Amino acid sequence: MTPPAAKTGPLAGMKVLDFSHALAGPYATLLLADYGADVYKLEAPGGSDMGRGWGPPFQEGLASFFLGLNRGKQGISIDLKKPEGIELCLQLAEKMDVLIENFRPGTMERLGLGYEAVRARNPKLIYCSISGYGQTGPSKNETAMDLIVQCSSGLLSVTGTDEGERVRCGYSVADVSAGMFAVIGILMALQSRHTSGEGQYVDVSMQDCMISAMASNYMYYLGSGVNPAPLGSAFATVVPYRVFEAKDKGFALAAGSEKLWYEFCAAIGQPALAEHPEYANNALRSANRPALEALLNGYFREKPAQEWIEALRAAGIPATPVNTFADVAAHPQSAARDMFPTVDHPVVGPHRVVGPPVKLSATPPAVSTGAPMPGQHSLEALREVLNLDTDTTRDLIDRGIVFSRPL
Repeated sequence: MTPPAAKTGPLAGMKVLDFSHALAGPYATLLLADYGADVYKLEAPGGSDMGRGWGPPFQEGLASFFLGLNRGKQGISIDLKKPEGIELCLQLAEKMDVLIENFRPGTMERLGLGYEAVRARNPKLIYCSISGYGQTGPSKNETAMDLIVQCSSGLLSVTGTDEGERVRCGYSVADVSAGMFAVIGILMALQSRHTSGEGQYVDVSMQDCMISAMASNYMYYLGSGVNPAPLGSAFATVVPYRVFEAKDKGFALAAGSEKLWYEFCAAIGQPALAEHPEYANNALRSANRPALEALLNGYFREKPAQEWIEALRAAGIPATPVNTFADVAAHPQSAARDMFPTVDHPVVGPHRVVGPPVKLSATPPAVSTGAPMPGQHSLEALREVLNLDTDTTRDLIDRGIVFSRPL
């Protein structure tokens, strides 16, 4: 099989050994791959990433979840139950810039692949661990997945209906946030390596990431001593800022300043409302939120959502319909930003995926190959990274240390 073409992008030349599974780690390495890094996704024979089974939907028997999170990576399968497999991983780590894993704390150490063991072989390596609660503290050994951390971090206490029903965030925000912060940590550690010449350990906690991402929410609590409560689509410190129901469907608006409040009142045909003694500034509007929102809902139910959206946008007020995924995937803005490119896969064939979010003028990202099959690139990767000859790689396969699935 022909090895993947050389990558371009700001991270071209970076080599990443990826032991991660599920979502947080694979999302981090997805971003690294899109921006040019060579990511070697290492799994046990047959494929050990639990994300391979997270469906439906499946495409040609492969989970869409896995296809979207692991494109652009090279698949290597090594038996980590054999000492020779661990030694092979250590040899690979010697050639890497970054190693990333998201097992429970202590798992990599038990395998013989913990930070200290790997650092002894490659002092320049950036070693990133993602876990639910980090590598220290009384909760470090607690099991965690996205929903659990949404609860433990406080997110679900403020996410839900006005009546107080708790609702999980509609996407895996704790996992994805941890993946993004992992990339930030890796890039900071690489920058530090430019001056020190040394690698370091990057400890990413999903809970820490969620607390940081909710900085404004926590400052509300730290400043007031009051636990915030669910507000549906509303925002505790800005009014009006929520989804309202028009004659035909819902739409969102955000009047985030006093200037916009005045423009808003004029745009909806109620200029006198701007000077109303109970709504004249944001503090008053927040204090009198229920009455004001009920009043506005009465106005908005008189016309279709699109009429209100057009009037508000013309006045500079942020406003949008509540789009479905189908609306977004078909939207010309998404096409203009290349947010749903097509990749090819040896089994699935051409299929759409989600594109890179950050656009760079000089070193743009690129969506390259589809997600790897288990062991798809074992032979090519071992030859490329370790310069192993054909006889050596074949011997590793024959002894069951390496699994290869050339296509």
